[in-house]
Amino acid sequence: MMDHGRPTRQAGRVTSSSRPPVQIAQHADDLARASRWYADLLGREPSSTYDPPGLVFFDVGGVRLMLEGATTGSMIYLPVDDIDATVERLRGSGVEVDTEPHVIFSHEDDTLGPAGTDEWQAFVRDSEGNLVGLVEQRPTA
Repeated sequence: MMDHGRPTRQAGRVTSSSRPPVQIAQHADDLARASRWYADLLGREPSSTYDPPGLVFFDVGGVRLMLEGATTGSMIYLPVDDIDATVERLRGSGVEVDTEPHVIFSHEDDTLGPAGTDEWQAFVRDSEGNLVGLVEQRPTA
């Protein structure tokens, strides 16, 4: 149950649909290589690095992206302004494009994205082989 956007407790759980995740952990065999890859993709350097124990953090819209060798892999989806240009730039720098940009869903209402937009997605492999989703919201043609 929500109370004006503030999380409320239900049976020992904090619930909230309006708050973003705090952190996403992504596996990295080579932290330096992964840091360079994400710095290029995000257009900024890591916000902090702790080595040892081997952790690199980026701020992605207020959500921490943590690169770590000891964690399991996860799937992250990152917003981009121009999915076609982003994929071509990454491809030009040698990044493996797993799936070309395509419409995955049209948003008729605001349930999962802005109403009146098409959600375009593409998938690339980061420097560690993890699949990364790229997402652009475009006005429906």
